[in-house]
Amino acid sequence: MSASFLRAARQPSPARLPASVRPSSTLSVIALSLLALSAQAQETPNKLGQVQVTATRSKLELSQALADVTVLTRADIERQGFGNLVDLLGRQSCVELVRNGNPGTNTSLFLRGANTQHTLLLVDGVRMDTQSGSGGAAWEAIPLAQIERVEIVRGAASSVYGSDAMSGVIQVFTRKGKRTPTVEIGAGVGSLGLVKGDLSLSGAAGALDYALSLAQEVADGFNIRKVSNDPGYNPDIDGWRTHSVNARLGYQLDAGQRLELVNTYSSLDSDYDASAKPKVGVRDRNVHDTHASRALWSAQWTNDWQTEASLGDSRERYETLTNNASTYLTETQVRQYALGSTIKLPVGQLNAVLERREDKLVNSGLMPATGGQVQRHQNAVGASYLYSNSSIDAQLHLRHDQDSAFGGVNTGTVAAGWRFLPGLRAWASAGTAFRAPTLYQSYSEFGPKPGVAALNPERGRNTELGLNWSQGDSELGLTVYNNRIRDLISWDGSFAAHCVSTYGGCYGNLAKVRLQGVTLQGETQIAGLRMQGSLDFQNPRDLGTDKLLGRRAKKHGSLRLEKTLNQWSGGLQIQAHGSRFDDNANTKPLGGYALVHLDLSYRVNPQVRLQANIDNAFNKDYETAKGYSQAPRTFFVGVRFTPGV
Repeated sequence: MSASFLRAARQPSPARLPASVRPSSTLSVIALSLLALSAQAQETPNKLGQVQVTATRSKLELSQALADVTVLTRADIERQGFGNLVDLLGRQSCVELVRNGNPGTNTSLFLRGANTQHTLLLVDGVRMDTQSGSGGAAWEAIPLAQIERVEIVRGAASSVYGSDAMSGVIQVFTRKGKRTPTVEIGAGVGSLGLVKGDLSLSGAAGALDYALSLAQEVADGFNIRKVSNDPGYNPDIDGWRTHSVNARLGYQLDAGQRLELVNTYSSLDSDYDASAKPKVGVRDRNVHDTHASRALWSAQWTNDWQTEASLGDSRERYETLTNNASTYLTETQVRQYALGSTIKLPVGQLNAVLERREDKLVNSGLMPATGGQVQRHQNAVGASYLYSNSSIDAQLHLRHDQDSAFGGVNTGTVAAGWRFLPGLRAWASAGTAFRAPTLYQSYSEFGPKPGVAALNPERGRNTELGLNWSQGDSELGLTVYNNRIRDLISWDGSFAAHCVSTYGGCYGNLAKVRLQGVTLQGETQIAGLRMQGSLDFQNPRDLGTDKLLGRRAKKHGSLRLEKTLNQWSGGLQIQAHGSRFDDNANTKPLGGYALVHLDLSYRVNPQVRLQANIDNAFNKDYETAKGYSQAPRTFFVGVRFTPGV
């Protein structure tokens, strides 16, 4: 799995990266820039009143959140001209990406060093997950063109969301209808034969509002296996093709009640190299279809009492093909029912939720007795208390999940913050989390024998300390965290006697890991130049072997400079990652790397904006997974047209 944009075939040899942007020196520059932020406060309006909903499942000002939270708006997305959600997330603090080649190949997202399945992904409140393999979201299959907003919550959140949220939650909000009818058209071309376009319509008529978005992207790609003696080498060009649609319909029943229907669909067809030799004439592809829908009813009974009821459904279909012949197929469906209420008390606020989750997996690798299909369900009840005044913030979250396969799990989080000086706030939190084993891990031929051994949920304990400073338009934050996960499910051959398969091993609750780290991030504005940066020091370690977890760097950081002058807006972003190991045994090293990205936009008039991007400007040759090529220097030019604005 890899991390950025892509590596072109028939490309000249990569330029040697100047010493000034090599990983070690780049991380030093980022650190010095962050330390300088506190001395550059500008007396300009602060981000007062900015609201997030993911950390507590209710509206809460960002300044009152008792977690490390990032909010990305549509303006942030368009300003940097990102091509996909993965690249957008990869440039945020605490996030590392591993991708098996081009943007359509399997992608892992490590938040604070945790496994990809330990971060919960929500699309408009709908849980996106797969029950095949080790589980986790299909990050590469989520389209960016329809996204209005992204919220990233770092830290354990199972006491709010249940299973999966062991290291954090990322929620994507798709675009909503506006009262004024609006049409938006985007188109562009780029390196690697990239052609993309999108169309959005939105508006309202009386009590009805609507939004519709369509997007398509096609690219010739590049050879993702560059080493000729690699077992997966294939001297071909690996491209990708994707199309997506998002539709939203809302109806205001009366002043306090609203109905909303949301439907998102994307299909991703990507080439990759996996077949055994000989390679001539062999074409490997994976086709990834994702679908999320939600029906929501909300009622504002009084100024202090709100109720929501929702039905969410997500489906994922993943198929691999060789020369158009199917070699593997798996389908997951996750359905979720929720009833929640928020009540403002004389002192504080109470949130309560009842939930039911139903998982279904269809996979040919399941044990014959299952008929190739298995299901389970979880029922849950949760409650939260939130309190805030001018100097103190406090939260308590409690939740019980009852699983049809392994029984009940209790989780909880307690957090508090104190504004002890003007512009300074300290906060702390402690919480527990869990992740249920996937249906594939429990019931496939690689699972434990029924009645002999059973998989238990993975469990975690997370503690955090934070210090935040703000003055004018400048902010600086420091977070220290310690997350211990036990009963981590992994593959091992020592349990062969307990396994269904005869391959000499199976899944078991084998490992304990500790994820420790420090995150420093900040932003300021100096003479109209906006600066944003983050620096992460982490130690994700297997406690049984005392080895670092594979494909995680002990330090990584990012620095962005941005300037707007009349109709022009330009930005420069630097990413730096230290060295890592490709494996958990720490025997296969991966070198560190630094990338430079450039973006420039020009506002021709209120209706037309031109955009240009250069990613990996110095054509750095690097890997995030051994043997898989990553993005070369790529160019993109595009136009966005909004008639009638």
